[in-house]
Amino acid sequence: MLTPLDIENKKFSKQMMNGYSVEEVDDFLDDLTKDYEKLYKDVAEYKDKLEDLEDSIGKYKNIEGTLQNTLVMAQTAADDVRNLAKQQAEQIVNEAQATAKQKVLELEQQITLKKKEYDDLQKEFDVYKAKMESLLISQLELLKDVNKE
Repeated sequence: MLTPLDIENKKFSKQMMNGYSVEEVDDFLDDLTKDYEKLYKDVAEYKDKLEDLEDSIGKYKNIEGTLQNTLVMAQTAADDVRNLAKQQAEQIVNEAQATAKQKVLELEQQITLKKKEYDDLQKEFDVYKAKMESLLISQLELLKDVNKE
């Protein structure tokens, strides 16, 4: 690519006849140099801006990647927490069920013991009642014997 300095330093060979006017060519080249210099500066400025923008895009892509990784990690952490909570809940439920079964067994044993105690007391009562009936009958017999005498 030509630089504005290349255009400005360009020299044309001069012809004696039918040549261009040196002054017109120089004026045209001066105008062309100014325009080309402005365009050259603009292109350089745009290249700098483009590099800055590409750097910014790179930074934003890096941030985007970081955010995506963070979101993935957060989702993974949330899934892990959810799974851990589910496992803990299942463990608590299983422990509660085991405790409840144990309590039921203990209560059933107590009920069985109380029934046995009741049955034993019922038998003792029946024995006591039979003894009392026998005593009363013997007392009644004694009274009858006393009355006969």
